[in-house]
Amino acid sequence: MIVQKTMTGRAWAEMILLAAIWGGSFLAIRVALDEVAPLTSVAHRTGWAMLALWAVVAAMRLPVPRDPRVWVGFLGMGLLNNVIPFGLMAWGQLYIETGLTSILNAATAIFGVIAAALFFADERITLRKAIGIGFGFFGVATAIGLDNFRSFDLRSLAQLAIIAGTVFYALASVWARHFFQGLTPQVAAAGMLTGSTLITLPLAWIVDGPVALDLQPATLGAIAYYALIATAGAYLLYYRVLAVAGSGNLMLVTLLIPPVAITLGALVRAETLGANAFAGFALLAIGLVILDGRIGAALRRGVDRTRSRS
Repeated sequence: MIVQKTMTGRAWAEMILLAAIWGGSFLAIRVALDEVAPLTSVAHRTGWAMLALWAVVAAMRLPVPRDPRVWVGFLGMGLLNNVIPFGLMAWGQLYIETGLTSILNAATAIFGVIAAALFFADERITLRKAIGIGFGFFGVATAIGLDNFRSFDLRSLAQLAIIAGTVFYALASVWARHFFQGLTPQVAAAGMLTGSTLITLPLAWIVDGPVALDLQPATLGAIAYYALIATAGAYLLYYRVLAVAGSGNLMLVTLLIPPVAITLGALVRAETLGANAFAGFALLAIGLVILDGRIGAALRRGVDRTRSRS
C-alpha cells in the first residue's frame, strides 16, 4: 500500500531538484557517449559513484555489512538496477533522442507495479491499477510510434532496449525488498554500486578496451555530472525525499523528469520529438496519476460529503 504524506514547500523543492538532476543525466550520458562506448560510460558511472558513496558511509561511520548473503544481494542488485539497465539505456541513447529516452524511462513505475504484484501477495493488481497499467502501456506504444510496429530497424531496437531497461529496474525493486531489509540507504546504495562496478569494469575492459581517462573536457564534465551528482548525490537526495514526502508523492518525480530532459535535449543538441512522443507521455502521465490513486480518492470523499449533507 502506498502511504501518502503531506507535501511541504521544502519537500516540493527537493523533489523538483531531484527531477532536474535526473533529467539532466540523460543529456550528460548522451554527451559522454560521443567519446566513450556504452559499457565504459556505465563503468565510469558506477565506479566514481561507488567511491563517493563509500566516502559518505565512512564519514557517517555507518557499519559495513559482513554477512556474505548481503554481498550476494549487492551483486544481484547491481546487476539488475545498474549494469543491465544502464547498459541498455546507454546503448539505446546512441540511436534515439534524449527526451524520448526519458519518456520511455517513465514506464519504470508501470512495470514496478506489475513486478510487485507478481512477487508479493500484498501488492495485488486492483481494477484501478489495471486501468493505470493499460494507459501506461498504450502510452509507451504511442511514444514509440504505432507505425513503427509494422517495421523493425535499429531505432526500434533502441527503443525496445530502453523499455527492457525499465523492466530490470522494476525487478531490482523486488530484489531490494528481499535482500536490503534493515540496511541504511547509504550503505545499500554504496554496496549496490560496488556490485555493479565489480561487473562493469572487467566487462567494459573486455568489450571496449581499457577504461581511458584522457578524455575531452566536455566528456569529463559529463561523466562527473552523471556519476557524482546524478548517481551518488541523487541516491542520497532520493532517500531524503522518500522519508519526507513518501513513496506516493515521490512517484510524481517520474512526471517531472521528461520535461527537463526534453528541454535540455532541444537546447543543447537541437533534438526534436514527434507529436506521438508527447502524446505517449501524456498517456503515461494519466496512467501514473491513476496508479497514484489520489484523484479517485478525492472524488470519493467529495461524493461521501455530498451524500452526508443530503
